[in-house]
Amino acid sequence: MSTSCFDREDETFIVLINHEEQYSIWPHWKAVPEGWRVVEGVRGDKKTVVAYVDGAWTDMRPKSLRDWMAQQDAAAPAGGTAAAAA
Repeated sequence: MSTSCFDREDETFIVLINHEEQYSIWPHWKAVPEGWRVVEGVRGDKKTVVAYVDGAWTDMRPKSLRDWMAQQDAAAPAGGTAAAAA
C-alpha cells in the first residue's frame, strides 16, 4: 500500500490560494490546479506550510460570502433589522 504524497511528512509543499481566498497545501512538484495560484515565498515541509495557512486563513468563510454579509450589514437600517423592530 502506498502513501499519498499529501500524507508524507518528508514532502516539500507550497501554499495555494483561490479567488475565494481559500488556502490549500500542495506538493511542490504537482501542477497547480486551474483556479488556484501559488502564495509566493511559502515553501517547506508540511509542518511549515500548515503553520503558515493556520496563521493566514483566519476566516474560513469564502470571500464571496464575506462580501455579501458586509453588503447586508451596510444595507441594514440603523438600530437593527426590521424583524427586531416588530
